[in-house]
Amino acid sequence: MYKKLLLVLIFIIIFFSGACLAAALDQKKKDELYQQVELFADTLAIIETDYVDEVKPKDLIYGALKGTLSSLDPHSQFMDPDTYAELKVDTEGKFGGLGIEISLKDDQLTIITPIEDTPAWRAGLKPGDRIVKIDNAPTRGIDLNAAMKKLRGKPGETVNLTILRESEKKLLEFKITRAIIKINDIKEAKLLEGGIGYIRLVEFRENTPKDFNTAMEKLSKLKMQAFILDLRNNPGGLLESAIEITGDFIPQGKLIVFTKGRKTNQNLKFISQRKNPLLDLPMAVLINEGSASGSEIVAGALQDYKRATIIGIKSFGKGSVQTVIPLSDGSALRLTTSKYFTPLGKEIHGQGVIPDIIVEKGLKEGPGPDPQVTSAVNFLKTRLLNKAKITK
Repeated sequence: MYKKLLLVLIFIIIFFSGACLAAALDQKKKDELYQQVELFADTLAIIETDYVDEVKPKDLIYGALKGTLSSLDPHSQFMDPDTYAELKVDTEGKFGGLGIEISLKDDQLTIITPIEDTPAWRAGLKPGDRIVKIDNAPTRGIDLNAAMKKLRGKPGETVNLTILRESEKKLLEFKITRAIIKINDIKEAKLLEGGIGYIRLVEFRENTPKDFNTAMEKLSKLKMQAFILDLRNNPGGLLESAIEITGDFIPQGKLIVFTKGRKTNQNLKFISQRKNPLLDLPMAVLINEGSASGSEIVAGALQDYKRATIIGIKSFGKGSVQTVIPLSDGSALRLTTSKYFTPLGKEIHGQGVIPDIIVEKGLKEGPGPDPQVTSAVNFLKTRLLNKAKITK
């Protein structure tokens, strides 16, 4: 009986330590939750007395919290002190790994995108690949932190991946050697035929807006007449950088993206701040199934304002906001607290951005020209030609 009461007390302290949380619950909800707490305490008490091996109460509580958070959505999680400490470490864009961005989609470990010029990219991994096994250990039920720990390691070491590629309806085996991953935000910046500027942006980081503006200035000096922003296989990154780059192309004071949650303080609006944006430059944006989060915010806003024509295939659909909430023992919750919406109110999460012009293949799908880039070039040439006719 004493153990049961102790476990009930521990559980109540964890879930009701904040006065704000208690105040937010009405009496009916409190009564319902207390009933479930009793059920939880009964279960823990039975485990304490009858399980074949002795288990520490802390391990039981941590295990319960991990299960609770993982049952909410793929991106919410409970982090023990060690995991939370790892999260706070600044990797500065370098780490020993394979070079893939991963997520949980339909409860399966899924590759959002391989980062270019990394071991994963060179091995031939693709957006949408399902990671079925890591070093022959099944990934079913694995959380993202555990998966990342398994994938990262010392440079030079190998990791074996079993991949389900649904487009080919078969399992593929990959043996990949880990390396130091160095991320360069701007992969390419060049002038294409017909005076069309092209920038390939692979991630949004702290210095991305500055590097992007430098690249745009160079293209302007080369007499750029139109512009292609390539966000294919861009998994996102810093929200602030994505917003700043979007603001380069829409009028100052315009809504770029907003969030909606259950609490009013989770409902935020992000407004363009650029004083002299490029409003008259004909523009196309390339996306694919590896474009996620920040790149979807950019593409969604430019599409809503009809500022750019979106070309490619539907994006990944990662548009939720995770808030990290530290707890008293050094652990933390990573909790989904709101979702992103485009200026016209279109939900990004689970929906993705649908292009204005669908072009299925591109980005090293085969030899010869890139069909998606070619489509964008042809579209912008037509825009420039029509613009010239109107001017005359």
